[in-house]
Amino acid sequence: MPPFAPPATIGLEDRLLAFAVSLLIGGVALHAGTHIVADARDYGHAVVTALLAALAWALLESVPLIGGLLAIVAWVAVVKWRYDLGWLRSTGVGVAAWAAAVVVLAALELVGIGSVSALGVPGA
Repeated sequence: MPPFAPPATIGLEDRLLAFAVSLLIGGVALHAGTHIVADARDYGHAVVTALLAALAWALLESVPLIGGLLAIVAWVAVVKWRYDLGWLRSTGVGVAAWAAAVVVLAALELVGIGSVSALGVPGA
């Protein structure tokens, strides 16, 4: 029986790469969502929005009892603010971005890249 080997540690470079790829995927999903529901801006705008929305989500999700609700309202508020939309259309962007993220992540899983997420898109 071979000796027990501890799991390999993930280096800083690997973490930064995973963060960057996840953010870019979140930006793609958000950009697709705004193309479907609203007048989309450029892709860079979507990436910054995804980053800001992820920060709002991360700050509020840990609030006891109502953190999930606060986080989703804050996420929609960030999209509303960044794209100058109403609450209903911002929610529509969120639904479309989530669907786009699921499709992109499933496609990546099919080609063997399954260790990324869509940063800035709740539930993806």
